[in-house]
Amino acid sequence: MRRSARRRKTVSAFWEGGTAVVAIPARFTKAQEEHWVGRMVERLQRDDARRRGPRSDADLAARAAELSREYLDGTAEPSSVRWVTNQSTRWGSCTPGERSIRLSHQLQGMPQWVVDYVLVHELAHLLVNGHTPRFWALVDRYPRTAEAKAFLAGVSFAASRGLTPEGPPA
Repeated sequence: MRRSARRRKTVSAFWEGGTAVVAIPARFTKAQEEHWVGRMVERLQRDDARRRGPRSDADLAARAAELSREYLDGTAEPSSVRWVTNQSTRWGSCTPGERSIRLSHQLQGMPQWVVDYVLVHELAHLLVNGHTPRFWALVDRYPRTAEAKAFLAGVSFAASRGLTPEGPPA
């Protein structure tokens, strides 16, 4: 918690080195401080959890099932969906024969709509081998496909220039 003489009415919260910091006006009472610190830390944690998206393999598999129902008529049914740490050259991969999908852990922390795109992309591979027009027609059912592809291309470009600590090339 930081008190600021320059701050008059507003309260803000942010992460600093892994620690939640709540900035409040110096004139706040102890009761106001307790109220706002609790409220803002809760908001930070909720926002952080929403941005992180599915954290466990079970969460990821549940999300894949939702996306299959919503965009692929429930026809793409993987046997497993999991996060992996050994994928440094691609965002996701699919083994249709095993019906397994793997997503790079480097997607964790990216916007949920980007992770969803990668899931839909890999789910479509369960239905169509290769990147054929039929495959892309399935993937394009996801409304943010173009935006997600551009986002990932930007991350890959930045990584190739050493502008980010990690991210596989396109």
